[in-house]
Amino acid sequence: MSALLALCSSLLFGTGDYIGGHLSKKHNVMAVTGVVQVVGFLTGAFLLLATGTWISPSLSWSGYFLPGVCAGIIGFIGLNAFFAGLSTGRMGVVSPISSLSVMIPVIYSLIHGERPSAGAITGMVIAMLGAFFGSGPEIRGGLSPKPLIFAAIAALCFGTAVIFLTIGAQANVLMTATTMRAPNMFILAFLAIRFKTTGGFSKKSLGFLLFGGIADFMANVTLGEASTMGLVSASVVLASLYPVVTSVLAFRFSHERLHKVQYFGIICAVAGVSLISMG
Repeated sequence: MSALLALCSSLLFGTGDYIGGHLSKKHNVMAVTGVVQVVGFLTGAFLLLATGTWISPSLSWSGYFLPGVCAGIIGFIGLNAFFAGLSTGRMGVVSPISSLSVMIPVIYSLIHGERPSAGAITGMVIAMLGAFFGSGPEIRGGLSPKPLIFAAIAALCFGTAVIFLTIGAQANVLMTATTMRAPNMFILAFLAIRFKTTGGFSKKSLGFLLFGGIADFMANVTLGEASTMGLVSASVVLASLYPVVTSVLAFRFSHERLHKVQYFGIICAVAGVSLISMG
């Protein structure tokens, strides 16, 4: 079940990233990120009310509140950097580098005592290679520093945010995922008032953002649940396969050509998932 939830997380993350990256080419990056965050927060609030799972916050690091706040702010910075990188049109640069963020929580979990089997470790390595190559690494035409900087910031923030998410999930997954969005509401409200705009989205774009925001929120929930049911290292690796999903969606709906290296990445991803599941 842990592996299945983590794979669902990668599917949801990949879908949300495709929608956000696509819309960031037409709209302000901060506005796109903002709507995604607002939708995610409202989704979490609705689920909390519907399930009656509200828990009062505490200032203990063993609770959900402090890890959730840290994950939210850091993840918000990373998401803006990621969408800003994608808006430059160099998905083949930004997505592969950001996929390396998985190494941060994996190393963290290994340092803190996790001991996966040899087969699972082999599968994790192969799956990480699959995520990297499946995202379509591209260096032809030179590398400008701007997308590289955005990608590096996104990778660092995503990896760190996942660590805090898994910490908070040990206390309560839904409360952690909702808390992740809460501090960003103040930032977004300030920006909306400061610039006197909410993005100027069309009804069609808002529909896509609604779906993307729910997908992004549920991706965090499924990853959090997966981390409580199995090895954190294995869960975050399986969830990190989202670049493959983003690439496939770009191929299907944006008619972007898949490179040979991406087919190799997809094969590696499938092989890695199989080994992790057996391990």
